[in-house]
Amino acid sequence: MTTALDFDSTRRTAHVGELEISYHEAGTGEPLLLLHGSGPGVSAWSNFGANLPVLAERFRVIMPDMPGFGRTALPEIDALYSVFASRWVEGLLDALGVESAYVIGNSMGGNVAAELADRSPERVRKMALMGPGGLAVNLFGSDPSEGAKRLFEFLNEPSRAGMLAWVETMVADPAIITERLIDERMANALAPGAIERSSAIFATFRDPRFMTDHTPLWARAARIHTPTLLIWGREDRMLPYEQAHFAVRQMPDVELHTFARCGHWAQIERKQEFERLVTEFFTR
Repeated sequence: MTTALDFDSTRRTAHVGELEISYHEAGTGEPLLLLHGSGPGVSAWSNFGANLPVLAERFRVIMPDMPGFGRTALPEIDALYSVFASRWVEGLLDALGVESAYVIGNSMGGNVAAELADRSPERVRKMALMGPGGLAVNLFGSDPSEGAKRLFEFLNEPSRAGMLAWVETMVADPAIITERLIDERMANALAPGAIERSSAIFATFRDPRFMTDHTPLWARAARIHTPTLLIWGREDRMLPYEQAHFAVRQMPDVELHTFARCGHWAQIERKQEFERLVTEFFTR
């Protein structure tokens, strides 16, 4: 039996420098940090709210809105976003008195988690990365991927049809897409300043100022020794499944779990299996 946990009862704020970070927290036990992706209308709650009750039965779950997403403002960006966000996430851990945590990262959140594990390995006990960005180059599929194309089309010309087209690329089974899901994503994506913040975040990956002396994450994968569970949906159209095998070959302590009939949102499409898998990984 899981506990009913809602948005308002779990929402907290913490100050990291002058930035107020919005996050959700529930449960007791070892700390588990959940890092969301970067699509239109995303937040910690939209990504992991449905998983929170189950995970909070075993862990102290901390789900932040990363800078520029949800209810957390976007400070001036001074680095590639994945690097920039990993610094703020580490600052949040400091503010909450968490020396080290288990970490789950989805998509961009996986990129941020891996950056944190590379820079401050003592802060990340184990990590589960779901279709993470940055850990491979796209050798076999189109670049940008279908999901990335739909994402940027929405940012350039926001519409309900554009949101639906993007969400359809995130899942293998379109039957799980509901009007409520699209309504919530649209409301978040069209909140004042949200489009501009997302555009600024993605622009960092093309900004030459941030590429000087920067070694891509995939080229540093071999030095990330954090025990890692890599989770990938075989039908992922955002970050194609083939990328998983590059990461598996490079990372020293990694295992791969592939979900068939699953796209980019394993925590939604394969909810129960995902929750069981990560709980077993972190508790063994």
